[in-house]
Amino acid sequence: MNVSTSRCKKNSVPKPAGRCRVAPHIQDLPKSGIRAFFDLVNEMKDVVSLGVGEPDFVTPWTIRETALYSLERGHTCYTSNLGSLSLRKAICKYLESDFGVDYNPQNECLVTVGVSEALDLAIRAILSPGDELVYHEPCYVSYPAEIRMAHGVPVAVPTYAEDRFALDPVELEKAITPRTKAILLNFPCNPTGATLSMEQTKAIAEIAIKHDLIVLSDHIYSELTYGPMTPSIATLPGMKERTVFLHGFSKAFAMTGLRVGYACGPTDIIDAMMKIHQYSMLCAPVTSQDAAEEALLSAKNDMVRMREEYKTRRGVIVKRLNEIGLKCLMPEGSFYVFPDIRSTGLSSHEFAMRLLEEQKVAVVPGPAFGDCAEGYIRCSYATSLEKINIAMDRMEAFVKNLKKPVKKNTKTKRK
Repeated sequence: MNVSTSRCKKNSVPKPAGRCRVAPHIQDLPKSGIRAFFDLVNEMKDVVSLGVGEPDFVTPWTIRETALYSLERGHTCYTSNLGSLSLRKAICKYLESDFGVDYNPQNECLVTVGVSEALDLAIRAILSPGDELVYHEPCYVSYPAEIRMAHGVPVAVPTYAEDRFALDPVELEKAITPRTKAILLNFPCNPTGATLSMEQTKAIAEIAIKHDLIVLSDHIYSELTYGPMTPSIATLPGMKERTVFLHGFSKAFAMTGLRVGYACGPTDIIDAMMKIHQYSMLCAPVTSQDAAEEALLSAKNDMVRMREEYKTRRGVIVKRLNEIGLKCLMPEGSFYVFPDIRSTGLSSHEFAMRLLEEQKVAVVPGPAFGDCAEGYIRCSYATSLEKINIAMDRMEAFVKNLKKPVKKNTKTKRK
């Protein structure tokens, strides 16, 4: 029996009579607020982009050279589903030396296609339909989407500029219900650049233990911390056995296109994640795995050099934004600033669209990262100082023009 196409959304493309061909939980999923906006940017010329969060540095030469030699030597076959053992050993050694947490490379480490896949695997491995996962907003755009794709329920805890966008443990605990399965953390944070203090981290750990929750800790920006780095929540008593440590090479080592990430954690969760990975990705590209291993062996100085350049750019862009009249906190990590544009009287979307159309500067409207981010925009300083200064000059002209009084028409109307 044919089913009417009315079961599909009214604005969907007409299909032959029959049931809706797209699963409802996917059909209702919004597209990325970042990517949708930059589809418009790609159609324009001479745009200065402070948008997509990608290092403007070329991947360090030793990493690229290793990728070339990997191909030259014929390393083109599958690795273990968990990833090459030599890379897993290098990852675990790195986490022990730089993060103070010890993992067994044999069964507590999984190499993935970027940290995005690691997060997706972790969410799908731990959530049953209807389980709640609590996270903080503003946040990376994929968090609520990935929870929904796993048939879970995303529960956002807003963070605020008055608290430097840190997660308030009191507000976190208020969001926990009998259906809560896990907490998702990302500090330093995309898009705010916020970090957590040791006191806040300990308080969150106590909440996780009290309510028997898993913690998914996304460390992708950890190396881009400009002050002392707060130890991972996995290092605290009772937390390693309930924490999945998520990380990757994209940001710190400028390896976005090589797509290598990893997850370390309890053996039962890593094994479950591996099963999903096994039936979908099989393994991360072996060339990229070889390159990632080299990054950990030889490119730490390159990572520090890039971080120092970001730090310089951070100072320039924050100073300029505040001088323009757009209040902006000094981010403690990542390569983003999150200025408050409410003084202009425009919504985040209006500000971003008009800035793009009138001054050809691309920024991301705050609500792409959660409803509580209305009134803010995200600017990435993972671009040259020259481009940052050009963008700030154009933004200053844009804001000044907004403040100009509207000229009244003084001509007498004909009677």
